[in-house]
Amino acid sequence: MQQIIYFFQKFKYFLFFLLLELIALTFIFNNLNFHKSKFVNSANSITGGLYTTLSNSTEYLNLSSENKILSEENTRLKNQLEKNISTSLIIDSTVVDSIKYKQKYTYTNAKIINNNYSKQFNFLTINKGKNQKLDKEMAVINSKGIIGITENTSNNYTRVQSILSKNSSINARIKGNTFYGTLKWDGIDYNTVQLHDIPRQAPIKIGDTIETGGKSTIFPEGILIGTILKINIGNTADNKVDVLLFNDMSNLGYVYVVKNLDKEEIQTLENSSNE
Repeated sequence: MQQIIYFFQKFKYFLFFLLLELIALTFIFNNLNFHKSKFVNSANSITGGLYTTLSNSTEYLNLSSENKILSEENTRLKNQLEKNISTSLIIDSTVVDSIKYKQKYTYTNAKIINNNYSKQFNFLTINKGKNQKLDKEMAVINSKGIIGITENTSNNYTRVQSILSKNSSINARIKGNTFYGTLKWDGIDYNTVQLHDIPRQAPIKIGDTIETGGKSTIFPEGILIGTILKINIGNTADNKVDVLLFNDMSNLGYVYVVKNLDKEEIQTLENSSNE
C-alpha cells in the first residue's frame, strides 16, 4: 500500500497531465466532427485491413474445397450436355433421328492424389475406381487438355498412364484440317511431346493447335493438347513436330475421366473375324 502511495506521490504531475490530455481528447472527438471523422476513418482503415487479410486467408484455405465444387459442377454440366445431344431434335417441324445424336460419352470427376512426371514411364493416381464405374482404357482430361489413359483400377482408386510415358501413343491432328499423326513422348521435357508421322503435304506452322483426332475409342474428338513449338524439317523417316502442352504436367489437380459408351460395340465389331 505504501508503495502505491509513493508511486502516486512521485508521478502525480505526470499522471495529472495524462488525465488532462484524456479529457481534452474526449472533448475534441465529441465536439469536432472533423477530428472525430478522422479518428473513425483511421479505426475503420485498420479494422478493414485486418478483415481483408483474414478474408484472403480464409479464401486461400478454402481453395481446395472450391475447386472440388467447381469440378463436380463442370462434370454435371458435361453429362447434361451429352444427354441433351441424345434427345430427338426438331428442325423445321421435322424430327431428326435420335440415334444419330445418341449420348456417346459420360464424365466422372476425380482428384489426382499422386503424380509422376520426371521418369521415362510416368503414372498418376486418382481417387475414383470401380465403385464409380471406372475401368481401364478411359480418357483422362481436364479443362486445359489431355492428361492420360486409365490403366488399372481398384475399388476406389485408378492408376493412369500419363501422356508423359514412352509407352503412350495417342491419335492427334492439327486443328482445322484432317491431317493426323501419332502423339508420343521422347522422355526429355515434361512440357513438350512429339507428334509423329504427319503427312508432308500438311500445311503446318509454329503456333498451330494440336488436338485429339477422335480415331480411337478412348479420347473424344477435339480435346486440346498443345501448340506446335518446333518443326523438325528433313526428317523423312519420321516427320514430326514438337508440341508444347497446354497443361503443366507438374501441377495438376482435378480431372475428368471420360467413358465412351460405344467402346465395347466398336471393339467387338473391329475384332470380329472376316468371313
